[in-house]
Amino acid sequence: MNTLQNKLDAFARLLRIMDELREQCPWDKKQTISTLRHLTIEETYELADAILEEDWLELKGEIGDLLLHMVFYARIASEKNHFDIADVLNAICDKLVYRHPHIYSDVKAETEDEVKSNWEKLKLKAGRKSVLEGVPKSLPSVVKAARIQEKVRGVGFDWDTKEQVWDKVKEELEELNVEVNANSDRIEEEFGDVLFSLINYARFVGVNPESALERTNKKFIKRFQLMEELMAEANTSFEGMKLEQMDVFWEKAKARLKK
Repeated sequence: MNTLQNKLDAFARLLRIMDELREQCPWDKKQTISTLRHLTIEETYELADAILEEDWLELKGEIGDLLLHMVFYARIASEKNHFDIADVLNAICDKLVYRHPHIYSDVKAETEDEVKSNWEKLKLKAGRKSVLEGVPKSLPSVVKAARIQEKVRGVGFDWDTKEQVWDKVKEELEELNVEVNANSDRIEEEFGDVLFSLINYARFVGVNPESALERTNKKFIKRFQLMEELMAEANTSFEGMKLEQMDVFWEKAKARLKK
């Protein structure tokens, strides 16, 4: 592995290249924080895909792409005399030291839960009026629900056991069923409650709901596309095919992928 000096040299090289691109490249010179925003979001999802696939080669590249964006934002900010990359790095270092008093001070925290609880209390002490202030509004809903639940757990607002949470899931399912049978205007609300309670249960059984759903998405896509290939090999198509016939190809695809 590289030494600390190698790592510092590599980071300095990136900073130099960023400066050169910003000063000489027509495309890089035109970029603003607004024009980069959607590209950063795209890069973040590409990084998330690499993590999900545990593709280490791809992960290395995606980390680099995202790191470039962070350096780019800092460069633009420095041009406007707001801050530069050194300010960014010092700010995160200061925050890490402040948020880890069990490492850099005399606070005791033996478990992950104690650490998280300390974090939330420190954030409130720093001036936040609500525990939930730090949850970004633009987060995808599944991720946002998980973050909300983690945040309130940090101050003790949580169930004690996974059995209690599962009972809540069943309760919400029953309430949804009642509204569906009544064809009421509260179906969407109750459906949301079911999803929220399931995401909460995922936390109690050690599952990341976003990753779990994305794995299922990928699995379904893979099976469905293989089913299409098998149908093409059999010289048949969806047109005029009944669900029972489709299911035969679906099961074949499922069995082949298991092998």
